[in-house]
Amino acid sequence: MLALRTKDMKRLSPLVHPKMGVRFSPYSFVKSTDRVYTPAQLTNAMSDTTKYQWGAYDGSGKPINLTFSEYFTKFVYSREFNAAPVVTFNQEVGKGNMLNNAFVFYSGAIIVEYHYPGFDPQYGGLDWESLRLVFEYLGGKWYLIGIIHASWTI
Repeated sequence: MLALRTKDMKRLSPLVHPKMGVRFSPYSFVKSTDRVYTPAQLTNAMSDTTKYQWGAYDGSGKPINLTFSEYFTKFVYSREFNAAPVVTFNQEVGKGNMLNNAFVFYSGAIIVEYHYPGFDPQYGGLDWESLRLVFEYLGGKWYLIGIIHASWTI
């Protein structure tokens, strides 16, 4: 979490699965087409100025075309998740109208969810946000294989 908070991809890359890499999913529904970074690719990702397509925005369907750094700010560490009031292990907390298929897509993995139940009382919790980190065990070590941003969707 500290590597994510400080945007330190060099510190994060050794924690990423050496064969599978880490998949970045902008919403709860994980897709096989979501962008995947190997540990080597991740090391210098913050300085990459290339815009990539990360999927489609919920509601509009328009392509999410962002640099890695822009994507990271909007769909990874969009809140101070290290201080999230709710942290769970293999238990979904943030629930909305989009299917969460992470436990099926990442069968056998563990998922840690950092969750904010909402920010503005006028929205009655519909402004919740979660960051889900997915880990798989390999050779005596847990590796990061997925980073999922979850929030209420339209």
